[in-house]
Amino acid sequence: MPTTEPTTVKDENAAPDRSTEKNMAPAEGFGALMRWLWTQITSMRTALLLLFLVAVAAIPGSLIPQYSQSSIQVADFKREHPTLDKFYTPLGMYEVFTSPWFSAIYLLLFLSLIGCIVPRIKVYARALRTPPPRLPSRLDRLAESSAGTSELSATEALDAAEQWLREHRFRVLRTEPDAATQGISAERGYLREFGNLLFHVSLVFVLLAVGFNTLTTYKGSTLVVEGQGFSNTITQYDEFYAGALVDSENLPPFSLTLTEFTARFETGEVQRGAAREFRADVKVTANGTTADQVIEVNRPITVQGVNVHLLGHGYAARVTVRDGNGDIAWSGPVIFLPQDGNFGSSGVIKAPDARPERLAFEGWFLPTATVDEKGPRSLFPDAYNPELFLNAWAGAPKQETGAPENVYVLDKTGLKQVSAANGTVVAFRLGVGETFELPDGRGSVTFDRWQRWTKLQFSRAPGLPWAFGSLAAAVLGLCLSLFVRPRRLFIKVRTDEASGRLGVDVGGLDRADARTGLSDDVAALAQAAGLTPPPDEPPADEPSVDETPPDQAQHDLEQNSEQGARP
Repeated sequence: MPTTEPTTVKDENAAPDRSTEKNMAPAEGFGALMRWLWTQITSMRTALLLLFLVAVAAIPGSLIPQYSQSSIQVADFKREHPTLDKFYTPLGMYEVFTSPWFSAIYLLLFLSLIGCIVPRIKVYARALRTPPPRLPSRLDRLAESSAGTSELSATEALDAAEQWLREHRFRVLRTEPDAATQGISAERGYLREFGNLLFHVSLVFVLLAVGFNTLTTYKGSTLVVEGQGFSNTITQYDEFYAGALVDSENLPPFSLTLTEFTARFETGEVQRGAAREFRADVKVTANGTTADQVIEVNRPITVQGVNVHLLGHGYAARVTVRDGNGDIAWSGPVIFLPQDGNFGSSGVIKAPDARPERLAFEGWFLPTATVDEKGPRSLFPDAYNPELFLNAWAGAPKQETGAPENVYVLDKTGLKQVSAANGTVVAFRLGVGETFELPDGRGSVTFDRWQRWTKLQFSRAPGLPWAFGSLAAAVLGLCLSLFVRPRRLFIKVRTDEASGRLGVDVGGLDRADARTGLSDDVAALAQAAGLTPPPDEPPADEPSVDETPPDQAQHDLEQNSEQGARP
């Protein structure tokens, strides 16, 4: 018998079938994809993963020289590792913290934290407005409970219990006087979730502070010799780094002069040569006034919001170079950089304007000089017997190109080492006040005296106080989330049928793994209500027929709560 397919009549008033609209409407599909991506980004698991990635991504910034710390170290690293440089430069490894890939992780972490925190703040605000849960029907099913009778009346027992609860910072919900069941529900520990939220909000502010500080901070350093000054302009810095929002042409206006640098070392047998004091006396001019100030190690001064730190020190030899015509080709202090613990220092003296040949000298400054089987060396870091050990170079005058040149390195292009008539290389030793005449009338060099120099760092970081405050708040929030114990206590009064006296039931449970203290709180609340245990309690090791696991009791309690399971 042939079958007939049922005829489907379309109801024009029926709701449209949307079962296939997801594939038919690209806009809705894109929206669903965005909602899924947002859910993934704002999950706590993603936030923790991004936090881990930020920590891992910061490792290259600690191992590889950065332009923000020292452009000289970056240049040296590139020269020593040309193969690695081919990979590091395109990946931005010399500017890790401003590279696109690090910024992407940083911004995703920021977005993830905000997405996690905002919903939890709403839930927490709703929980604060919600009273403690209603009384459960069976207090004996809770994790800790106690039952007995009391000589007090129902009103007196509940009043005493309420007073005890409020004294111990519980939020209290008391049943109405005409309610069928008289009792009190109490809860405390809301600061635990507040601490958790404070910790995560503080992390957001730490990220903001670090980003703001990166954009607005600047740091530079320079070497200053005794008697010389410094003005806070970009041309005065040996090294300078500034954030994107720093106007390097309008730095805070001030200047300082290094009047004296004091260095004191241990001269006894124990720890001989150890540093004892480094002190820079400076005159600071700012806002039209000049004042004497002192800079010491780990004791910077602040001028116009700029911190001035003392980083290092050394010796400068003041020399006078005369050329073959008898004219002064160079006169002034020359900085020598320390190379060992006794401040044996290397340096270069340049006289490019000497005529008919330009002159240059390189060698060592030894503060306490001696020459023995090990060669010239310094026996002590202080200047007890300062001497210069130099060799000389000469060459045709060099055309000025305006290209920058390292003052601590001698470019020997076009220069030839000066030799004596017998062909031996000219190397000489000068004490303070001594002069050496170069052969063939090329000129002379005089060691006039020595001075000290110090390296000063000037830095301004407006975001650091904000970052430190956020970190302090994060630590406070972490302590609250770890040590605050969220707890619920309940007390219920009834008429004891056996004795006719007032029956009292007390119970409590922890909303977190508090481990200790719950039984003490239940006992103290029972005592405040005047509870007397019944004389014939069954032994603790005999299970009750109606015994219910504590986890099930807590579940029953949550079902009776107005808000159910709350954070």
